[in-house]
Amino acid sequence: MDLFSAMEVSSSGLYAQRVRMNVISMNLANAQTTRTVEGGPYRRRDVVFASGGLHQNARNPVFPYIPAPEAFKEALRTALGGNEVRKVEVVDIVEDPRDPKLVYDPSHPDANRDGYVMMPNINTIEEMVNLMAATRNYEANVTAINAAKTMAQRTLALGQ
Repeated sequence: MDLFSAMEVSSSGLYAQRVRMNVISMNLANAQTTRTVEGGPYRRRDVVFASGGLHQNARNPVFPYIPAPEAFKEALRTALGGNEVRKVEVVDIVEDPRDPKLVYDPSHPDANRDGYVMMPNINTIEEMVNLMAATRNYEANVTAINAAKTMAQRTLALGQ
């Protein structure tokens, strides 16, 4: 794994966490939405992640791929327990299958005959915890990119 691979892995993490934060924000914004275009209350959404393979410098023709020495690859593979270095990918955004909450509010315009309103299946505390986790993951990826950038700068400084 070279510096560009490390940056590619971290940038995929940044993108995935940004998508996750956007979905969480959408869930929090619609925590009280009782009417949607599809009908019924808003349904909570969640992001599905998967691991994906690295495409070494596929988007950067300026820096062609320079393979790492086999000894380094083997040491890295051993350190990772035989697994390859993989990046994260956003596979899908799915709706939560949990049922909507029934809240007794006979004065609400969407209340049924018994006075119950179907509210979104969103727990704001759960969403805030997920948002904090996504924020921490985003910060960790930024730190990793900065570390890789610092290593590249110091490597260039050695040649001066």
